[in-house]
Amino acid sequence: MIIQGLQKLTLLDYPEKLACTIFTSGCNFRCPFCHNASLVVDTHKYEKIEESEVLEFLEKRKNTLEGVCISGGEPLLQNDIEEFMKKVKDLGYKIKLDTNGSSPEKLERMIENNWVDYIAMDLKNSRQNYGKTIGIEDYSLAPIEQSIRLIMADKVPYEFRTTVVKELHKRSDFEDMAAWIKGARAYYLQQFVESSEMVASGLHPYNETIMKQALEIVKKDVKNAWLRGI
Repeated sequence: MIIQGLQKLTLLDYPEKLACTIFTSGCNFRCPFCHNASLVVDTHKYEKIEESEVLEFLEKRKNTLEGVCISGGEPLLQNDIEEFMKKVKDLGYKIKLDTNGSSPEKLERMIENNWVDYIAMDLKNSRQNYGKTIGIEDYSLAPIEQSIRLIMADKVPYEFRTTVVKELHKRSDFEDMAAWIKGARAYYLQQFVESSEMVASGLHPYNETIMKQALEIVKKDVKNAWLRGI
């Protein structure tokens, strides 16, 4: 595992769990609004945290923390992530996985082997604007479609989430995304926050009024939808 970040305590990343968050290095997408640029671009420049150090921390905190959130970057790009998750599970932790949905085969193995207890998948945009939003114009949506089907089989608690950016998301996009995951267990529209750590610049959030209008649009197909960051 290539780990480049450890947040030792979070009350927000894992629903209803006292947890820590591990940040893996590297991503196959180049979303311009990504606020973890150091985990995506030129990752070789940044210091790594040894897996043994993380496991030692988890061993010491296993009577305090309940869960471990594995984020990134894109965690499923890590060749040995399954072995790492097994070690974390052996310590008695629940695992939340943040993913972009691009590795459905690996995701399916994790679900079937009970290595993941909660999944948060980023739904980047409507089908027609997905490639532009992830920085890969000709990207095939087949892996995304497969991951959505796996997650919505509801074998593991889950949520979908979309970071809403003024320059990237319009009314028709919200309609398409909601129809894509119609009936989902949980869907969050996250307000974009400008940061110096982004992959690109020149992007802006919608105001609260527009965010609430977007929420009403998606609620037509996903009743369990909420705003986050407002």
